[in-house]
Amino acid sequence: MAKTTSFAEKAAKALQGKKGSDCPKCGETMQNVLVISAEKGERAHYKYNQHFVKVCKCNEKEVYA
Repeated sequence: MAKTTSFAEKAAKALQGKKGSDCPKCGETMQNVLVISAEKGERAHYKYNQHFVKVCKCNEKEVYA
């Protein structure tokens, strides 16, 4: 029979682990951010593109600008 984990154990485990990878330049944790861009098509209709970008202190000005 499997051991059940309590809420306190789950919360402690969540605080220990960090989400994302480390930036090679500054060492901060990089977070995934969904970027949505609107592009005008050939028939004057808009097309929305979605993609994920990893953001840290080094590149947040380029992504959010």
